[in-house]
Amino acid sequence: MENRICKLLNIKYPIVQGGMVWCSGWELASAVSNAGGLGLIGAGSMHPEVLVEHIRKCKAATDKPFGVNVPLMYPEIEKIMSILITEKVPVVFTSAGNPKIWTKHLKDNGMTVVHVVSSSKFAVKCEEAGVDAVVAEGFEAGGHDGREETTTMCLIPHVRRATALPLIAAGGIGTGEGMLAAFALGAEGVQIGTRFALTVESSAHESFKQLCLSLNEGDTKLLLKKISPTRLVKSTFATEVEEAESRGASAEELRDLLGKGRAKKGIFEGNLEEGEMEIGQIASLFRKEQTAKEVVDEIVCDYGNALRKLGTCKL
Repeated sequence: MENRICKLLNIKYPIVQGGMVWCSGWELASAVSNAGGLGLIGAGSMHPEVLVEHIRKCKAATDKPFGVNVPLMYPEIEKIMSILITEKVPVVFTSAGNPKIWTKHLKDNGMTVVHVVSSSKFAVKCEEAGVDAVVAEGFEAGGHDGREETTTMCLIPHVRRATALPLIAAGGIGTGEGMLAAFALGAEGVQIGTRFALTVESSAHESFKQLCLSLNEGDTKLLLKKISPTRLVKSTFATEVEEAESRGASAEELRDLLGKGRAKKGIFEGNLEEGEMEIGQIASLFRKEQTAKEVVDEIVCDYGNALRKLGTCKL
C-alpha cells in the first residue's frame, strides 16, 4: 500500500497506533512499527525520565520508524520537547493545544509533525502552523474528545474539504472495513487506539482489557463535558460523574470528584470500581486479545477483502 501517509511516515501500511495514556509504552509501539504500521509512545502518562527509558527501549526493539504522542498541555512540556530532540525521535504527534507553539521548532530539528484535531477550523490552523499532516478524530474515540461532538464520518469530509494536508482518520475505526470507509471519505491513513489498547503488548491492566473485551453497544458514554469531554466505560465512577453532572455540578466540583491519578487507577492498575476507564465505542466489536501484529495483519487483509467486494457492486 502506497500513499502520502506511507511516504510521509516511511511505513508499509497507513495504520497508526494511538498514543494512549497508560497503554502505549515501548513494547506496543515497537510491535506496531515492526508489523508495518507506526507505533506511538504515549507521553501523556509519563514523567520525563520514564519517557527517555521508553524511547531508548523502543529504538532497541525496532529499526522501523516510531513516534511519540505529546499532549501540548503537558505540565513539563519544555522538558518533553527537549527529550524528543535529544533522542532524535523521528515523528511527533501533538494534541490538546496550539500547534503553532512547537511545530516549527520540532520541524527545524528534523521531525515530522502531525496534529490531532476535532474540527475543520482547527485543521486549517494546523496547516497555517506548518504541520505535515492532521488526524481528524471523531467523538466515538476513547479518552478525551472534541467539544464539537462531531462523528468521524462527518468530520473526515469536512476536514478534507478544508485542507490539502495528508489526512489520518481516527475515532471508531478498528477494522479493515472501517479503514476503507474512512478512505472513501478522503482519509489517507487511520489512527487506531482502542483495538491496540486491548492487545497483548499494551501496558493496560489485564482486568481493564478483559472488561473492555466484554463490552456491548452503548457501554461507553461521553462525560466530564464541563472539564474536558471524555469517553468512559460505564462503571461505578462513571455513574458518580453522571449523577453529579445531572444535578448541575460545577467544573470545580467535577475536578474534585475526578481527583488525581484516576485514569492510572482504572487503566493501568485495573481498579474497575474507582478508576477512570477510557475506551472507544468500537471496543464492543472485539472479543479476544490479540498481538499487535495479528491486529495489523487482520486489518490489512479485511481492507483488501472489503475493497474487492465493493468492486463487484454495480449501480
